[in-house]
Amino acid sequence: MKGLEISILNLSEVKDNNETQRIDSEYFKEEYLDKIRELKSTKHQQLFELSSIKGGKRLPLGEEFSLEGIPYIRAQDVKNNFIGFENSPRISEKLHLKLINYQTKRNDVLITNVGNSIGDTGIVKFNIEKCNLTENAVKIISKKINPDYLFSFFQSKFGKFQIERETVGTAQPKLAIERIRKFIIPTVNNKFQDKISSIIKKSYLNKNQAKQSYNQAETLLLQEIGLQDFTPSKEPVNIKSFADSFAASGRLDAEYYQKKYEDVVNTVKNKPFDVLSNLVEIKKSIEPGSKNYVEEGLPFMRVADLSKNGLSEPQKYISSHFVKENQNKVNDLKPKKGTILFSKDGSVGIAYHLRQDYNGITSGAILHLNVKDESSVIPEYLTLALNSKIVQMQAERDAGGSIILHWRSSEIENVVVPIIDYKKQQQIAELIEQSFTLKKQSAHLLEVAKRAVEIAIEEDEKVALVFIKKETESLPS
Repeated sequence: MKGLEISILNLSEVKDNNETQRIDSEYFKEEYLDKIRELKSTKHQQLFELSSIKGGKRLPLGEEFSLEGIPYIRAQDVKNNFIGFENSPRISEKLHLKLINYQTKRNDVLITNVGNSIGDTGIVKFNIEKCNLTENAVKIISKKINPDYLFSFFQSKFGKFQIERETVGTAQPKLAIERIRKFIIPTVNNKFQDKISSIIKKSYLNKNQAKQSYNQAETLLLQEIGLQDFTPSKEPVNIKSFADSFAASGRLDAEYYQKKYEDVVNTVKNKPFDVLSNLVEIKKSIEPGSKNYVEEGLPFMRVADLSKNGLSEPQKYISSHFVKENQNKVNDLKPKKGTILFSKDGSVGIAYHLRQDYNGITSGAILHLNVKDESSVIPEYLTLALNSKIVQMQAERDAGGSIILHWRSSEIENVVVPIIDYKKQQQIAELIEQSFTLKKQSAHLLEVAKRAVEIAIEEDEKVALVFIKKETESLPS
């Protein structure tokens, strides 16, 4: 029996708040029971007593997304943060009217309750009149509790463990609305809830300001090269000679020669430019193979863990055995501060500039770019250019047409990059750094709110308020 975890419960304890009559040992893990006892030792209520909980709605059979229209929030838009709708698909006004009872609005707290992303939580802070919600998420409409406090609670370990505990299934995990309704919520005093709310609002403000700084940088770049008001050509025909087509590119597919791609490249070439291989050293990474994946080990970054806004916690790790056998190669492949990570497979053309050394390796789908001469091209500027529509359209042209996109290294080397005035590059670099500083502050504030909620439950609200003051007093007001 050594090392075996055993929980001994009375039948009344097994039945308590367990309408589905679960008796599996996983449900009664000691760590879950400890947290339940801790929550019940506080002043608390169940979620349905404090709010309204409603599901979203799938698209009716035969209906499809539109190019324009009403945003449709999907599970992937709920990422333990503020909900965004900018990249969400759209549905027509007519379809929206069919789904009008399944909208999400400002201050709704969303939880994904079906699929691999189950348990992600977020809060709606945008304020648009019409916005629909997927069937793979539920919305919690606060009635007697501050929504910002509720959001922070679900970010905390006391919210996460309840989501984890009540999720059932493996192939297609599900979290029933009835189980969500019974979640235990500590009812802290209004003053503490308001303090948490002020932190969340500041975090959201910082995130928006970060976005504005980044947009200013992008606008400055496009103004410099005359592409600010660029509208892609819809001309269906582009006649090319053999010398200007296959002989030059080796491509015969018509999509490659769409006029919109040609217009972008020609506009860039009207001013100082260079090809990427002249600006950076390009290093490839390796593929260790799935047999070397482990739950704990050296972080292994894949394209799914990379975005232009930052890096997420890797989902895969590499075994110590592989690292030991390939020690020199692994050490050489750990990307250093200043490296630009650039994706070439899957979601192609994502660039991110490392602000510190990365203690891990990247997949073969991510290239490492290191600027050759920073007195000519600033890395932050180059990263913005790579993420802009200037390069994104070249990526679309080169890698389009495949089920899984693959951008060949030879094509990436010949990407056309504008080289603007150095002082303008510095302006752009400053705006980019300002954006990332604000984004970092926003993330820090979310973490402070989450941890403060945990401290209020574990100790008391006064200790939590002291923690908040310590963690925020050095931040700009």
